Amino acid sequence: MAAQAFFYDAIFFTYALVITRFFSVSAGDVGWYILPFAAGNFLGPVVLGRLFDTLGRRLMISTTYAISGLLLVGCGVLFERDLLTAETQTLAWMIVFFFASAAASAAYLTVSETFPIEIRALTIAICYAIGTALGGVAAPIVFGKLIESGSRQSIFGGYVFAAILMLVAAIVAARFAVAAERKPLEQVATPLSAAS
Repeated sequence: MAAQAFFYDAIFFTYALVITRFFSVSAGDVGWYILPFAAGNFLGPVVLGRLFDTLGRRLMISTTYAISGLLLVGCGVLFERDLLTAETQTLAWMIVFFFASAAASAAYLTVSETFPIEIRALTIAICYAIGTALGGVAAPIVFGKLIESGSRQSIFGGYVFAAILMLVAAIVAARFAVAAERKPLEQVATPLSAAS
Protein backbone atom coordinates (compact mmCIF):
# COMPACT_ATOMS: atom_id res chain seq x y z
CA MET A 1 0.00 0.00 0.00
CA ALA A 2 2.89 2.36 0.70
CA ALA A 3 4.43 1.58 -2.71
CA GLN A 4 1.14 2.26 -4.45
CA ALA A 5 0.57 5.48 -2.49
CA PHE A 6 4.05 6.74 -3.40
CA PHE A 7 3.58 5.71 -7.04
CA TYR A 8 0.15 7.29 -7.37
CA ASP A 9 0.88 10.47 -5.46
CA ALA A 10 4.22 10.96 -7.20
CA ILE A 11 2.36 11.32 -10.49
CA PHE A 12 -1.04 12.70 -9.53
CA PHE A 13 0.04 15.45 -7.15
CA THR A 14 2.79 16.66 -9.46
CA TYR A 15 0.89 16.19 -12.72
CA ALA A 16 -0.04 19.85 -13.11
CA LEU A 17 3.53 20.95 -12.31
CA VAL A 18 5.01 18.64 -14.94
CA ILE A 19 2.70 19.62 -17.77
CA THR A 20 2.87 23.34 -17.02
CA ARG A 21 6.63 23.46 -16.51
CA PHE A 22 7.86 21.02 -19.14
CA PHE A 23 5.08 21.20 -21.74
CA SER A 24 4.03 24.84 -21.36
CA VAL A 25 0.38 24.01 -20.69
CA SER A 26 -1.41 27.00 -19.21
CA ALA A 27 -2.72 26.60 -15.67
CA GLY A 28 -6.25 27.21 -16.95
CA ASP A 29 -6.01 24.19 -19.26
CA VAL A 30 -4.66 21.70 -16.72
CA GLY A 31 -8.15 20.36 -15.98
CA TRP A 32 -8.52 19.15 -19.56
CA TYR A 33 -5.45 16.99 -19.07
CA ILE A 34 -6.68 15.58 -15.79
CA LEU A 35 -9.91 14.25 -17.35
CA PRO A 36 -8.22 11.48 -19.41
CA PHE A 37 -6.01 10.64 -16.44
CA ALA A 38 -9.15 10.25 -14.31
CA ALA A 39 -10.73 8.12 -17.05
CA GLY A 40 -7.77 5.72 -16.94
CA ASN A 41 -8.11 5.48 -13.15
CA PHE A 42 -11.80 4.70 -13.48
CA LEU A 43 -11.66 2.31 -16.43
CA GLY A 44 -8.88 0.11 -15.03
CA PRO A 45 -10.91 -1.35 -12.14
CA VAL A 46 -14.06 -1.48 -14.28
CA VAL A 47 -12.44 -3.40 -17.14
CA LEU A 48 -9.95 -5.53 -15.20
CA GLY A 49 -11.88 -5.96 -11.93
CA ARG A 50 -13.59 -9.23 -12.81
CA LEU A 51 -10.23 -10.86 -13.60
CA PHE A 52 -9.20 -10.51 -9.96
CA ASP A 53 -12.02 -12.88 -9.01
CA THR A 54 -11.61 -15.26 -11.96
CA LEU A 55 -7.88 -15.52 -12.67
CA GLY A 56 -7.01 -14.89 -9.05
CA ARG A 57 -6.00 -11.98 -6.89
CA ARG A 58 -2.42 -13.05 -6.29
CA LEU A 59 -1.77 -13.32 -10.04
CA MET A 60 -3.64 -10.15 -10.99
CA ILE A 61 -2.33 -7.93 -8.20
CA SER A 62 1.27 -8.92 -8.82
CA THR A 63 0.84 -8.64 -12.61
CA THR A 64 -0.86 -5.24 -12.57
CA TYR A 65 1.66 -3.84 -10.09
CA ALA A 66 4.53 -5.10 -12.27
CA ILE A 67 2.96 -3.77 -15.49
CA SER A 68 2.44 -0.37 -13.82
CA GLY A 69 6.06 -0.21 -12.72
CA LEU A 70 7.44 -1.24 -16.11
CA LEU A 71 5.18 1.18 -17.97
CA LEU A 72 6.27 4.02 -15.70
CA VAL A 73 9.91 3.30 -16.52
CA GLY A 74 9.02 3.38 -20.23
CA CYS A 75 7.15 6.67 -19.83
CA GLY A 76 10.04 8.03 -17.78
CA VAL A 77 12.54 7.22 -20.52
CA LEU A 78 10.39 9.01 -23.10
CA PHE A 79 9.94 11.98 -20.75
CA GLU A 80 13.65 12.17 -19.93
CA ARG A 81 14.55 12.16 -23.64
CA ASP A 82 11.95 14.87 -24.34
CA LEU A 83 10.06 12.65 -26.79
CA LEU A 84 6.57 13.38 -25.44
CA THR A 85 4.07 16.17 -25.84
CA ALA A 86 1.57 17.15 -23.16
CA GLU A 87 -0.99 14.97 -24.94
CA THR A 88 1.22 11.89 -25.29
CA GLN A 89 2.43 12.27 -21.69
CA THR A 90 -1.20 12.32 -20.60
CA LEU A 91 -1.98 9.26 -22.71
CA ALA A 92 1.04 7.44 -21.27
CA TRP A 93 0.00 8.17 -17.69
CA MET A 94 -3.57 7.23 -18.52
CA ILE A 95 -2.36 3.78 -19.62
CA VAL A 96 -0.07 3.39 -16.59
CA PHE A 97 -2.88 4.19 -14.18
CA PHE A 98 -5.35 1.98 -16.03
CA PHE A 99 -3.30 -0.88 -14.54
CA ALA A 100 -2.16 0.82 -11.32
CA SER A 101 -5.66 1.80 -10.24
CA ALA A 102 -6.97 -1.73 -10.72
CA ALA A 103 -4.00 -3.09 -8.77
CA ALA A 104 -4.49 -0.68 -5.88
CA SER A 105 -8.24 -1.24 -5.66
CA ALA A 106 -7.80 -5.00 -5.43
CA ALA A 107 -4.89 -4.73 -3.01
CA TYR A 108 -6.95 -2.66 -0.56
CA LEU A 109 -9.78 -5.16 -0.75
CA THR A 110 -7.47 -8.15 -0.35
CA VAL A 111 -5.74 -6.65 2.69
CA SER A 112 -9.09 -6.17 4.40
CA GLU A 113 -10.19 -9.71 3.57
CA THR A 114 -7.25 -11.28 5.37
CA PHE A 115 -8.64 -10.19 8.73
CA PRO A 116 -11.72 -11.52 10.55
CA ILE A 117 -14.94 -9.73 9.63
CA GLU A 118 -15.30 -8.13 13.08
CA ILE A 119 -12.09 -6.11 12.71
CA ARG A 120 -11.93 -5.81 8.91
CA ALA A 121 -12.99 -2.15 8.66
CA LEU A 122 -10.59 -1.04 11.39
CA THR A 123 -7.74 -3.02 9.87
CA ILE A 124 -8.12 -1.60 6.37
CA ALA A 125 -8.36 1.90 7.85
CA ILE A 126 -5.10 1.42 9.75
CA CYS A 127 -3.29 -0.18 6.78
CA TYR A 128 -4.54 2.54 4.44
CA ALA A 129 -3.48 5.28 6.86
CA ILE A 130 0.01 3.85 7.31
CA GLY A 131 0.47 3.28 3.57
CA THR A 132 -0.74 6.76 2.74
CA ALA A 133 1.41 8.31 5.45
CA LEU A 134 4.54 6.58 4.16
CA GLY A 135 3.97 6.93 0.43
CA GLY A 136 1.46 9.72 0.13
CA VAL A 137 3.34 12.25 2.21
CA ALA A 138 6.79 11.47 0.84
CA ALA A 139 5.96 11.43 -2.88
CA PRO A 140 4.72 15.02 -3.31
CA ILE A 141 7.65 16.35 -1.28
CA VAL A 142 10.23 14.34 -3.23
CA PHE A 143 8.72 15.02 -6.64
CA GLY A 144 8.11 18.68 -5.83
CA LYS A 145 11.86 19.05 -5.23
CA LEU A 146 12.71 17.08 -8.38
CA ILE A 147 10.41 19.22 -10.53
CA GLU A 148 11.74 22.37 -8.90
CA SER A 149 15.23 21.34 -10.05
CA GLY A 150 14.04 21.57 -13.66
CA SER A 151 16.03 18.44 -14.50
CA ARG A 152 14.31 15.81 -16.59
CA GLN A 153 17.01 13.35 -15.48
CA SER A 154 16.20 13.95 -11.81
CA ILE A 155 12.48 13.45 -12.39
CA PHE A 156 13.25 10.30 -14.35
CA GLY A 157 15.20 9.05 -11.33
CA GLY A 158 12.11 9.65 -9.21
CA TYR A 159 9.97 7.72 -11.69
CA VAL A 160 12.43 4.82 -11.60
CA PHE A 161 12.32 4.82 -7.79
CA ALA A 162 8.49 4.74 -7.85
CA ALA A 163 8.60 1.94 -10.44
CA ILE A 164 11.01 -0.08 -8.31
CA LEU A 165 8.63 0.24 -5.35
CA MET A 166 5.83 -1.13 -7.54
CA LEU A 167 7.99 -4.01 -8.77
CA VAL A 168 8.94 -4.90 -5.19
CA ALA A 169 5.24 -4.74 -4.26
CA ALA A 170 4.51 -7.09 -7.19
CA ILE A 171 7.02 -9.59 -5.82
CA VAL A 172 5.55 -9.31 -2.32
CA ALA A 173 2.03 -9.82 -3.69
CA ALA A 174 3.13 -12.80 -5.78
CA ARG A 175 4.65 -14.38 -2.70
CA PHE A 176 2.30 -13.41 0.11
CA ALA A 177 -1.10 -12.34 -1.28
CA VAL A 178 -4.01 -14.38 -0.02
CA ALA A 179 -5.98 -16.40 -2.54
CA ALA A 180 -9.39 -14.91 -1.73
CA GLU A 181 -11.03 -15.20 -5.14
CA ARG A 182 -14.37 -17.03 -5.34
CA LYS A 183 -14.37 -17.78 -1.62
CA PRO A 184 -16.72 -16.62 1.11
CA LEU A 185 -15.05 -14.09 3.39
CA GLU A 186 -15.48 -16.41 6.37
CA GLN A 187 -13.38 -19.02 4.57
CA VAL A 188 -10.58 -16.54 3.86
CA ALA A 189 -10.40 -15.37 7.49
CA THR A 190 -12.26 -17.19 10.23
CA PRO A 191 -14.53 -14.78 12.16
CA LEU A 192 -13.52 -14.08 15.76
CA SER A 193 -16.99 -15.24 16.87
CA ALA A 194 -16.23 -18.71 15.46
CA ALA A 195 -13.17 -19.14 17.69
CA SER A 196 -13.87 -20.86 20.96
